Amino acid sequence: MQMTKSEKKEQEKMPSKDVSENKNKEENEKKITPIKKEETLEEKLKIAQEKLLRTMAEMENQRRRFEKEKKEAFEFGGFNFAGESLLLLDNIDRAIVSFKSDETLKNNKDLNKIIDGIEIVKKDLISIFKKNGIEAIECMDKKFDPNFHQAMLELEDSTKEGGTIVQEIQKGYMMKERLLRPSLVGVTKKREEKAAKDERKNEKKEEKK
Repeated sequence: MQMTKSEKKEQEKMPSKDVSENKNKEENEKKITPIKKEETLEEKLKIAQEKLLRTMAEMENQRRRFEKEKKEAFEFGGFNFAGESLLLLDNIDRAIVSFKSDETLKNNKDLNKIIDGIEIVKKDLISIFKKNGIEAIECMDKKFDPNFHQAMLELEDSTKEGGTIVQEIQKGYMMKERLLRPSLVGVTKKREEKAAKDERKNEKKEEKK
């Protein structure tokens, strides 16, 4: 079937129409898509400096963490050693008490020399402990504190406030700011409410007299 002249003209116009549409589409896309601005040398240098500073900060943080962990590991090792060393002091104290209370040694002329020798060793050991931040906890006549003391028994004492330490069974020690060993203590009982009321009544009676 042969095409008419009008149909041929219409067909010739169609490709040119498509081409113009494609051109318009490309121009619109160019307008919509922003052209990426090329970074200047100064901007590149600034970015590189920021990356370098971040890297250096991370390295410094890692170094500090490493130093802290190393120090804690060293102190923890020394902490355990110090705790074990306290047994030496305990044994020395037991030895002194044992010698002094032994009836068969009381008449021995050399007893005092032996005890003096043991006391010198004890003083030297305490001096070494102090140089390393290890000191005994002073607890007598102080208020019981579970952070530093461990109650082993309760004792009746009307002259002391309840919860006061009146007996030291075993010395406690601190290593710098850390508890090395709690003090084993005896504390006074808290006076019962009834006993306290009776005491107040007796006081009032005495005042009236």
